[in-house]
Amino acid sequence: MIKKFIDKLLGKSAGGAQGKSRFGKRQEVPAEVHKIDPALVDERAKNVVTTLQQAGYEAYVVGGAVRDLLLGLRPKDFDVATNATPEQVKSLFRRAFIIGRRFRIVHVVYGRGREHEVIEVSTFRAYMDNAAAEQVAGNERTSKGELASMKHAVDASGRVLRDNVWGPQEEDAARRDFTVNAMYYDPANQIVVDYHNGIKDAQKLTLRMIGDPATRYREDPVRIIRAIRFSAKLAALGFKMEAKTAAPLVESSKLLADVPQSRLFDEMLKLLQTGHAIATVEQLRKLGLVTGIYPLLDVVVERADSPFVKAALQDTDRRVGEGKPVAPSFLLACVLWADVRDGWAQRIEGRHGQRPQPPFPALQDAIDDVFNARIGDVSGRGKLAGDMREIWMMQPRFDKRTGSTPYSLVEQARFRAAFDFMRLRADVGEVSEAIAEWWQEFSTADDVRRQDLLEQVRDEQKTRQRVRTRDPVAPKPRGEPAARQRLADAEPRQDDDEAEAEVEAGAVPPDGEAAAPRKRRRRRKPRTGGGGEGGGSAEGA
Repeated sequence: MIKKFIDKLLGKSAGGAQGKSRFGKRQEVPAEVHKIDPALVDERAKNVVTTLQQAGYEAYVVGGAVRDLLLGLRPKDFDVATNATPEQVKSLFRRAFIIGRRFRIVHVVYGRGREHEVIEVSTFRAYMDNAAAEQVAGNERTSKGELASMKHAVDASGRVLRDNVWGPQEEDAARRDFTVNAMYYDPANQIVVDYHNGIKDAQKLTLRMIGDPATRYREDPVRIIRAIRFSAKLAALGFKMEAKTAAPLVESSKLLADVPQSRLFDEMLKLLQTGHAIATVEQLRKLGLVTGIYPLLDVVVERADSPFVKAALQDTDRRVGEGKPVAPSFLLACVLWADVRDGWAQRIEGRHGQRPQPPFPALQDAIDDVFNARIGDVSGRGKLAGDMREIWMMQPRFDKRTGSTPYSLVEQARFRAAFDFMRLRADVGEVSEAIAEWWQEFSTADDVRRQDLLEQVRDEQKTRQRVRTRDPVAPKPRGEPAARQRLADAEPRQDDDEAEAEVEAGAVPPDGEAAAPRKRRRRRKPRTGGGGEGGGSAEGA
């Protein structure tokens, strides 16, 4: 009787089948079977594992890194799991920081600046029955004070809000999401510890949830997004999601409504910025999740086949594949550019009974409307919005290639992002390819070559002016004084005085400042020298 009671507490049935399905059976797979190449393991991850083991703790490389190693890939990130508590881990490393509330983990930092590397260390967690957890009525934000003293808490829907109860390795494995992410690798003796046949699933190219998928999605709805991300990442290797794992996804996606918007926003960026954006869109469509995860992600999927957004997604995947940095501001600026461009044109033309606006203020107002309608109130919006605004506001200035404007533009902090944005516009035919090539060369040229490029633009403008001068014109009234006729013929045209005309019209303000009201141009006497240089001085002043 007592044995049955203990077995029930441990989740075992009389035959032990239930216990086996929950915690699995420990298998230690040797190197000659798993065939992991030790050279693919990051030295800093090895150092963390060795330091913990020498201090008397268990420690393993864990999760996606083990999966990638089994597949012969070099992991980009390495996580470590141990039976040491966060405080014990922190005490062993000079630069280690405890982070998180929902899951307390330790970041061990190596190096500084952009070259720094973070090894994430988590403590083995116990497999807890949510029925025995403390319950709160609200979510992570509304119940922040109440959750502060709790180690294991769930909300009314069963979503886990706190999970900081430590336990043995077999329970830690059971609470992980997918079998191929629940393996542990010890680089010292080169064994893989596997409780849920993760190696077999990796060999069969199957993505399978541990336990009942619907229950696991209810515990943490963000697992829905992780399922999409992993299926997209592994699709190129031939992986397919198990039918039972995929079946509850659409119905369970309703649970995402209770997840904080800031967390959903971060998860959306992971979907789009881990090098598999195009594959992610395909998986969302395949799984019937084209809408409902996050409003901004809905827009991405909707526009993924448009030439400009598709080019941006492909460019992001390429940069990640080449190990180059990517910024969410750039990709989101590309996704929402159609809204900005259409709103900008609408204000300039004065559609729907609106009063026409000068180009520059019209662009500012169009951007404000897009932020309010599409971005919403998410963590980090201030920096994100600022970067997106700069990218968009620089676009009209690329049309100005005289005077000091090109010099001041290339010195802007966001010039490279704005240029890459304009480069994509040129790739899809929205901007002249010649302009994109000119700016590419100007941005990397020395002072002598830059002067040649500016002179080239002036020569092109003079050529266009001569062509227009030779065009037939309406006959002037008979008897008009010759001096007045000559003055009219010599009046500077738009190309000769481009910068000052643009500033006065509000199209391009000097140095990116707010545009002044539209002014009437005065008739001026003809002047000698290149008109383009005078216009450039007006903008550069």
